[in-house]
Amino acid sequence: MRVAHNLFVAGVAIAAVSIVEGAGQIGTSSTPALSPQAMETFLLEARIIDEREGIGGVTGSRLVTLTDGAVTHDAHLQTIDVSQPLVRVGKNVETNFKDTYRHNIAAYRVAQLLDLQTVPMSVKRIVDGREASMTWWVDDVAMDEEARVKARNAGPDPGRTTRQLQTMHVFDELIQNKDRNLGNILWDKGWTLWLIDHTRAFRLEKKLLRPERLLQCDRRLFERLKTITESSLEDGAGDFLTKYERESLLARRDRIVKLYEDRIARQGEAAVLYAS
Repeated sequence: MRVAHNLFVAGVAIAAVSIVEGAGQIGTSSTPALSPQAMETFLLEARIIDEREGIGGVTGSRLVTLTDGAVTHDAHLQTIDVSQPLVRVGKNVETNFKDTYRHNIAAYRVAQLLDLQTVPMSVKRIVDGREASMTWWVDDVAMDEEARVKARNAGPDPGRTTRQLQTMHVFDELIQNKDRNLGNILWDKGWTLWLIDHTRAFRLEKKLLRPERLLQCDRRLFERLKTITESSLEDGAGDFLTKYERESLLARRDRIVKLYEDRIARQGEAAVLYAS
């Protein structure tokens, strides 16, 4: 299926790129640069002129094309909002299970608190009478993580690739994203990693899922983690996270920070923290 991937880089000219899923990029067309405020307005107000079902995943998501008359761009529309006290996911049974469009918006808001610019903008919008997340469709995609792993391709700078994956591990532990599969890790042509689809994140467990993966951390990210407070989290994402989800996130944040502080004490700061 041919789709258009669209990349959010605030203040930088971007392009709408047509690709065939799994087959690489086949063409480009230019799109004007949008500021974050203009992008938010576009996602909230631009008219839907086309929509396609079945773009992957199990959340009933749709790829929609939006236009405001000057800009035409694709977005990812998700309306799923499921909450169950007990559910089987694969071989596991989960309690307090949620699969909700709200978490796409919350993930973007939390990423902004961390100054992490590789989670696409997502806003709440009413579509056909239903609440939904409208998420900027990542552009200029070269491959997903599954394709990269199969190709054994670490890119032109393997160190940068590894550091970006470390940042992903930190973010996923913070938001407790149990659904980070290889298809929702995207690499653009500039070898920047993009993280999409967070409807099943923000679980209530306070323990880390795989702390052994947290080997190093970007210094700026580490410092930003420590600045998140109950107040800043409520102000930034409170409309899309419950009190218990916010409390659990802060508890995991404390564990992440302590893990790195302990590593620094044992190994030295230079071995644990790196400059972005």
